[in-house]
Amino acid sequence: MTSNPVNPNLQGRSYPAAEVYDVGREKIREFARAVKATHPAHFDIDAARALGHSDLVAPPTFAIIVAQRADAQLIEDPDSGIDFSRVVHAEQRFTHHRPIVAGDQLHAELHVDGVRAMGGGAMITTRAEIFAVREDNQRESVATTTSSILVRGEGQ
Repeated sequence: MTSNPVNPNLQGRSYPAAEVYDVGREKIREFARAVKATHPAHFDIDAARALGHSDLVAPPTFAIIVAQRADAQLIEDPDSGIDFSRVVHAEQRFTHHRPIVAGDQLHAELHVDGVRAMGGGAMITTRAEIFAVREDNQRESVATTTSSILVRGEGQ
């Protein structure tokens, strides 16, 4: 039996918010087109404002862009033992605390909630807490994403 390709001590580890992600109008429009989201609030400022938003509204899955930047810290951590060429994305969930809109400056803090050996590989569950910083310097929760990845072991 091969050894676990992932450091089991990752569970409970957190990675602080790194660089800010500036949500731009064109990024929202491009993402909406890519995922075939057709609601006018993704493309037209007046349509978004008619719904009570300050600017264009991102499709719900837009949060994946910010979450994946946070996940990269784990993947790139030499202590993780993760070989990205052996990673299979297993599951993704989103919990939105408020819509993402153009003009948001988002941060993501990553938490490793689980590491479980599976055969010669491992299943890793992470949670990205995505937030904005308000003018009063308080965190405003925007979304929570939960991701599970399978890191295949040798010969899998």
